[in-house]
Amino acid sequence: MFFSAMWRELGGDPAAAERVQFAGDGPLPSVFAVSGLAASAIGAAGAAVAELILTRFADAPRVCVDRKLSSLWFSWSMRPIGWELPNPWDPVAGDYAAADGWIRLHTNAPHHRDAALSVLGAAAERAEVARAVSRWEAHALESSIVDRGGCAAMMRSQQQWKQHPQGESVGAEPLLALETTGDTCRTHWSPDRHRPLRGIRVLDLTRVLAGPVATRFLAGFGADVLRIDPPAWDEPGVIPEVTLGKRCARLDLRDPAGLARLRELLREADILVHGYRADALAKLGFTAQARRELRPGLIDVSLNAYGWSGPWRNRRGFDSLVQMSAGIAETGMRALQRDRPTPLPVQALDHATGYLMAAAAIRGLTERLRVGRGFEARTSLARTAALLTSGPTADPSTSAGPASEGDWSDETEHSGFGPLRRLRAPLEIDEAPMHWDRPASRLGAAPPEW
Repeated sequence: MFFSAMWRELGGDPAAAERVQFAGDGPLPSVFAVSGLAASAIGAAGAAVAELILTRFADAPRVCVDRKLSSLWFSWSMRPIGWELPNPWDPVAGDYAAADGWIRLHTNAPHHRDAALSVLGAAAERAEVARAVSRWEAHALESSIVDRGGCAAMMRSQQQWKQHPQGESVGAEPLLALETTGDTCRTHWSPDRHRPLRGIRVLDLTRVLAGPVATRFLAGFGADVLRIDPPAWDEPGVIPEVTLGKRCARLDLRDPAGLARLRELLREADILVHGYRADALAKLGFTAQARRELRPGLIDVSLNAYGWSGPWRNRRGFDSLVQMSAGIAETGMRALQRDRPTPLPVQALDHATGYLMAAAAIRGLTERLRVGRGFEARTSLARTAALLTSGPTADPSTSAGPASEGDWSDETEHSGFGPLRRLRAPLEIDEAPMHWDRPASRLGAAPPEW
């Protein structure tokens, strides 16, 4: 069900989708069909690669998606050798019982944590935060933290979300808004049958977690991905996971010199992937029209947490917050008779949306080959949540379990953090194997240049 819906929304050639096969079994323990979502999203991205090959070489390759590996890639794809990953969550982040319900605080970024603590009048100690939260009503606390520039979400049921103005707006949006732009393309790129995205330059302006998943997939088929981060930004718990195959540089976009350098990079990019709030790039002078003028033929793929219309279109958000807002955590709690919010076992909205973004980017390249025009695609975590919650239910007692020895690649990846082993690729495409030319690297390890 999910795969057909995704490919239909992507507008791809049915002949490419017919070549996608699913094998194995890899259920994740959830009341929602998370494993089906995982395999379908990765399958849609694989179908987009197959369509690109079909368009350029008149050859429709077979695509095989491994359900278990797909589910595993929705969590952690690596196993450190002789070192440990830091905790991906800030100590204050998590779910708290308020006077009239539950609220989730997302405090991984220091400025988000500071905003939440300033509203609560609490120190950065979890017990003190819990006591402060318990005195508030969840709705009032959510609004206060968001108004201060923080990130929080109160727990709602699916029905409450559907009746909420933002839930109504998201429900009316397409899963993917796609558009061929009028600007003509000046690229001389020619695909490689075995590395279909070799020669493609991807400018990655995304962080945590969907966008980096998208660009990691593109790197897996040969794209040259340059990730740009602010000077002080870091995500130590997830960077080794999502910088695989990329070069990582830093630019200060508050500095005119940084903005000027970004413009130069964009002029030479084929694909731009960004996850800023709906109005953020425009405020920096990079409106959609300005981006097209800088790079005619640009494939422009953008992500927003809560959708592109409605009162929350410019609201900060992350996977765990959207799960709370959209009724996913409440449904899990009620179905499993738990006494606290029960989210999905993985950040499935992020991962699924990331693969859809990658699929949209590749579809844009295919359209550029066909008609010589640019391409725009937009999606959101909240719309992916709507797809998941509209799908079939699942048995939460079933689980594929942890990765077995055969699920891991035999190769050692010498990352910028230490040696590690990576899971085998979750899909296979005939004569176009998915692999990465660069190991995971630290942020800022490369200069901001192609």
